Amino acid sequence: MKTESRNYGKLAIVALAFTLAFSAPAFANDGDKGENTNATELKFIGNMENQPVFELNLTNKVEDEYTVIFRDEYGNVLYSDKFKGTGITKKFLLKSEDLGDTSLNVVVKSKKGTTEVYTINRNHSYVQETTINKVK
Repeated sequence: MKTESRNYGKLAIVALAFTLAFSAPAFANDGDKGENTNATELKFIGNMENQPVFELNLTNKVEDEYTVIFRDEYGNVLYSDKFKGTGITKKFLLKSEDLGDTSLNVVVKSKKGTTEVYTINRNHSYVQETTINKVK
């Protein structure tokens, strides 16, 4: 009876070893592997002569054509242009009087079908700070 339980133990160990040796993990993003990934990034980089400057980075590995459209909250097109290539970086200087205090939508469309939308909101705040220091 002791030898039978030892055989079952060895059989279980062998079965577990084969299960672990021949199994492969399946990842959710395994099909993409980063070959055709297009990433866009729009960021505020500062002011030039009191006008906001934004930078758009298009990091694509395959050449593509992009359409960039700046619209106000009422749908009026303030700027529209097309860019073609790989690894594109563009800077945009926006006039403050065109912006006002409304929000802007920036639409980046790829000819291959991807669309990303960014919203630019401007907030003005006035901060007054008062400090008291003990001199003596």
